[in-house]
Amino acid sequence: MVWLLLVCLPPLAGALAYGRAPLFAWLLAGLVWIAALGWAGDWPALLTFLVLALYAGAMSVFLVDSLRRQRVTAPIFKAFRNALPTMSQTEKDALEAGTVWWEGELFKGNPDWRKLDGYPWPRLSEEEQAFLDNEVEELCRLTNDWDCTQRQDMPLEVWQHIKDKGFLGMIIPREYGGKGFSAYAHSQVITKLSTRSSAPAVTVMVPNSLGPAELLLHYGTPEQKQHYLPGLASGREIPAFALTSPWAGSDAASIPDAGVVCKGMWQGEEVLGMRVSFDKRYITLAPVCTVFGLAFRLYDPDGLLGGEQDIGITCALVPHDHPGVDIGRRHFPLNAVWMNGPVRGKDVFMPLDFIIGGPAMAGQGWRMLMECLAAGRSISLPGSNVGMQKLTARTVGAYARVRYQFRTQIGRFEGVEEALTRIGANTYLCDAARTMTAGAVDLGEKPAVVSAIVKYHVTERARQVVNDGMDVIGGKGICLGPQNFLGRAYQQIPVGITVEGANILTRSLILFGQGAIRCHPFVLAEMDAAQRNDEGGFDHILREHVAFTVNNAGRAFVMGLTGSHFVKLPVDVAPETRRYYQQLTRFSAAFAFIADISMGTLGGALKRKEKLSARLGDILSLMYLATATLKRYEAEGRQPADAPLMHWAIWDCMFRIQLAFEGVIANFPNKLFAFLLRRLVVFPLGRPYVVPSDRLGHDVAALLIGPSATRDRLTADVHLPEDVEEPVGALEAALLATIAVEPIEDKLKQAQRSGAFQPGLMTGGDVDEVWRRARDAGVITDDEYLLVERRNMLRDKVIRVDDFPYDFDQRAAVETMPAASPARGEAA
Repeated sequence: MVWLLLVCLPPLAGALAYGRAPLFAWLLAGLVWIAALGWAGDWPALLTFLVLALYAGAMSVFLVDSLRRQRVTAPIFKAFRNALPTMSQTEKDALEAGTVWWEGELFKGNPDWRKLDGYPWPRLSEEEQAFLDNEVEELCRLTNDWDCTQRQDMPLEVWQHIKDKGFLGMIIPREYGGKGFSAYAHSQVITKLSTRSSAPAVTVMVPNSLGPAELLLHYGTPEQKQHYLPGLASGREIPAFALTSPWAGSDAASIPDAGVVCKGMWQGEEVLGMRVSFDKRYITLAPVCTVFGLAFRLYDPDGLLGGEQDIGITCALVPHDHPGVDIGRRHFPLNAVWMNGPVRGKDVFMPLDFIIGGPAMAGQGWRMLMECLAAGRSISLPGSNVGMQKLTARTVGAYARVRYQFRTQIGRFEGVEEALTRIGANTYLCDAARTMTAGAVDLGEKPAVVSAIVKYHVTERARQVVNDGMDVIGGKGICLGPQNFLGRAYQQIPVGITVEGANILTRSLILFGQGAIRCHPFVLAEMDAAQRNDEGGFDHILREHVAFTVNNAGRAFVMGLTGSHFVKLPVDVAPETRRYYQQLTRFSAAFAFIADISMGTLGGALKRKEKLSARLGDILSLMYLATATLKRYEAEGRQPADAPLMHWAIWDCMFRIQLAFEGVIANFPNKLFAFLLRRLVVFPLGRPYVVPSDRLGHDVAALLIGPSATRDRLTADVHLPEDVEEPVGALEAALLATIAVEPIEDKLKQAQRSGAFQPGLMTGGDVDEVWRRARDAGVITDDEYLLVERRNMLRDKVIRVDDFPYDFDQRAAVETMPAASPARGEAA
């Protein structure tokens, strides 16, 4: 085995050298090394010469250009071209949309940690912070989620505040009357609003995400911008965007909605336009919108525009009251309050000027949507779902300290600790990913793959967090009413799982499927060369690609054998995180190699191996989440008190990465490759990570059940009402009161254990009777009893649930309330 290992060293050494030295250095190193081994013994020498001959023959093919191109490149090029599927323009637009950012480094197998270190951590400007502290805080105060639920809408004053204070124009530049806020500020606003109610959060989120304003900013004509943007910024216009069809949900590129270029009457004149038929659903803000974006496929059968008959997907901007448009009814997405509904029209004539960007942008709609989605998907759902996680961490942590069972705070039980640990660590991780990704958008990136990563993983972990929270609060959580602080979030979590790309398809088709092409250093260039029939260019790229693959195999093998202890980091990192950077470097190399092997052996069949592709996507995603967590820890000053959150989150990511590797290897179709991958590249010495320890989990859970700077950093942006009649306000007050009473509880228990106080039988059904008897017996003072009495009052507020008359009619209750939202952008 030792001899065979030594024989394998030359190609490994060559792999490490390749790219930094000429290829002949690889051959020379191999010849010298194998020749030396050949004279070490008789029978090994014969085998060595055989290996030498094969090795030299193989290298000669690669060294001589004509031989390599004839014997290697030509057949691979032919097979690659034949295997390359025909790509529609919409598919090509989707692949090329957006930019490649930090995820590209993770795909290279040797991340440049200096780049990660150099990315600025997002910060709010003074104006943005003031808006968050004042206008956003006031909007939270004005909004009562239960009241909105009963109305099935927000009150007039809430709508008016949203419009008057510029919430609908946060991304619109100041020159058009907007606020010109950063992507990070937009994300912060959505996060905070989501800790209060989904109604204002989604109402504000949609106009500032994928919709008319963003499309106009990037693609609109000057006339369109001047006409619409000031109205959108002031709230006179309420936008929606109609994309999803009943017959094309996740497969949005195949929408059947269609328009035909023709002539028609518009404002008393015959003009060139289009007659459009459409049937859309799930359109947020549609019932109250004044203008909506519309995606449809445009055809020109008569050649009126002088080009192709099938022009392609086109985006137009349509007033809600345009003749033939049908708007008005609404959906109830899991009984959510924000407005959502269908939009329909049959043979609706529109002038070509309705096209966003004018007639020149006809057929460019899919590229426009994909590029804008890459940015918008990085902000909206990550922000809203992190908001729900922060609310859960703050409230459930407090509840676990206030609520007693078996004469013990439930937060002290290890089973509850497990749930609290996941809540805390997942919130820390997801907030890190949300913040870092919003910062990428502010750096000018449109991170298509990263936006899919954070959308998928933040919404999935939010589902885990809210589920854990509901498990902890138990019966308190399952009875809806004004005192339930988590039930509505639990109801609406599946919305984030479904919209902006259903999570199942995002994981199985996009994360690796798109990531492998966009992020890989060579694949997209190889595809381009094949489509151009450029064999020479393909040969050059293939040569680099082979070296890249072998390089990563060798590096992964060496790092696996050495436990990655000798990986040098070019940046100064915290001592407690150094090993994580080293292990992530190792995992990155192993991932890059296994991705190449998967694509090389399976080819186009990998697209149909969705489970395999999903696991590869998991590895890439988890590496991104881990690096975002490390970036946050560094950016926040390496807070020692926050370290348990960071450690648990990273260990969880590392353990899951290992499971994903195992899933790929165990199900790899070629069992020989699977064996080699496991034993030589990925896990030569076994898996280095196990599940996070119980001790670490205890430390994380402890951070949630008591006031601290760490708890405040973790749950920053949660709206904290001071009114104890509010459920969150009651929890905050009850937590402090409970902590104040804990020494008094210890005093009472000690008196009972010593026999100094015997309360006797409690027959009145009053859980607090023992305290009165203790006061009367002089075990506790009057002042201490007042503290206990206040704690008990707040505790009872926290644990109570709402009840209603058996004949309570919610519809009747709504009818007695004042009118809600103003009609389509008019003043309230």
